[in-house]
Amino acid sequence: MKKYLSLVTFSHTIFAMPFAFIGFFLAVTTTEYTFEWPKLVLMLLCMVFARNSAMAFNRYLDREIDAKNPRTKVRDIPSGRISPGAALTFTLINCLLFVITTWFINVLCFYLSPIALLVVLGYSATKRFTALCHLVLGLGLSLAPIGAYLVVTGHFALLPIFFSLAVVCWVSGFDIIYALQDEDFDRNENLHSIPSKLGTVRALNLSVFLHVLSAIFVILPVFYTNLGIPYYIGVLVYCSMLIYQHRLVKPNDLSRVNFAFMTTNGIASVVFALFFLIDRFIHH
Repeated sequence: MKKYLSLVTFSHTIFAMPFAFIGFFLAVTTTEYTFEWPKLVLMLLCMVFARNSAMAFNRYLDREIDAKNPRTKVRDIPSGRISPGAALTFTLINCLLFVITTWFINVLCFYLSPIALLVVLGYSATKRFTALCHLVLGLGLSLAPIGAYLVVTGHFALLPIFFSLAVVCWVSGFDIIYALQDEDFDRNENLHSIPSKLGTVRALNLSVFLHVLSAIFVILPVFYTNLGIPYYIGVLVYCSMLIYQHRLVKPNDLSRVNFAFMTTNGIASVVFALFFLIDRFIHH
C-alpha cells in the first residue's frame, strides 16, 4: 500500500480534494437538495479512484521519460519499486472502480464517467504534442467542483463552473512554475511545455496572468449567491498565497519552486475551502 501511495503521490490530493468539498457543499447549501452521507462517501471514492488512475497512468506512460530525467529517475517505476505492469493494472482497477461508483450516484454521473476518465488520463500524453498540457492538467482537476456538485444535484449550474474555472487557471499557473525545473530537459527531448516554448520569463508572466484570472473567478460567486465575511477572508488568503508563490520564484532563482508548488498551493486550497465551509455553515 505504501508503494502505491507513493506511485500516485497521494499527498497531492490536497490540491483538488478541497475544491470537491466546495462543489459538494455549494450544492447542499444553495439548492433544495439536502446533505446525505452516502453521497459524500461516493464523491470521495470517485475522487480517490479518478486521481489514482490518472497518476498511475501518468507514471506508466512517462516511465521512459522519467528514467532519463535526473529529477524523476528516482520515481517508483524507473527505480524498480513498482513494475510497469503493476502500475497499469492499478490504473485499470481504479478506472473500473470509478465507473462502478458513479453508477451508484446518478445517471448523469455514470454517463459522464468515461469523459472524465478520458480527460484525466489523456493529460499524460499531451506533453508529447502540445505546450497546452498545463491547461489540460488544470481541466482535469477542475472536474472536482463540478463533479461534486453533480453528485448532489444531478444537473449543471453556473456557480460550480466559476470554481472550476478558478481551478483551471490556478492549476495551470502553478504547473507552469513547476515545469520550469524541466525546461532544458523538455527542450532537449522534444517534449512540449510552456517554459520550453516561451522561456522562463515569459512562462512566469503567463503564470501570473492565469493566477489573476483564478482570483477573479473565486471573487465572481459573491455576485451570484449569499456569501459572507468568512468567504471574503478565504478569498484574501487564496489570493495572498498566489502572490506569495510568485515572490518565491524568480527567473534567475528556481531554488524554491518545490516549496512554492507544494506548500503555498496546499495552503491556498485547504484554507480557502475551510473558510468557504465555515461561511456555508453560518449562512445555511
